[in-house]
Amino acid sequence: MKKVYLALGSNLGDRAATLANALAQMESPELHVLRASSVYETEPRELADQPWFLNQVAEVETSLFPRQLLTRLKRLEIALGRRPSVPKGPRTIDIDILFYGDAVVSTPDLTIPHPGITERRFVLEPLAELAPDLRHPKTGKAIRELLAAVASQRLRQV
Repeated sequence: MKKVYLALGSNLGDRAATLANALAQMESPELHVLRASSVYETEPRELADQPWFLNQVAEVETSLFPRQLLTRLKRLEIALGRRPSVPKGPRTIDIDILFYGDAVVSTPDLTIPHPGITERRFVLEPLAELAPDLRHPKTGKAIRELLAAVASQRLRQV
């Protein structure tokens, strides 16, 4: 079993219920949620004219390979009502693989570690709550160090 960190975000519908449902529906013999961070409310970053997000990070264990995990998570997003929309636009649920053990993956449809981690407080804050000393496999920096660099971005714990 590999330890994996997932980022969850929602800004449409009952955001808190959607995050909770996503965590509950992940559970299977191949995927087990170990723990989840607090929930944070954050303003949209790249496409500002949309509702604020609720964000959370989950620490999971999985026997799935990275692409299998991605497929499972995309199916879960659809089951929870995610529909195609404008890039970075409103969504019922978004689930991203942040880290998969210490693996580095680069394919056309999957990049691990997630490429946006280092610039996003809405990911780093809940991740630091769970694993402040976890080191980014490419930069070698601890999550707490990366978080300090984006501390000016707005968010609040719910």
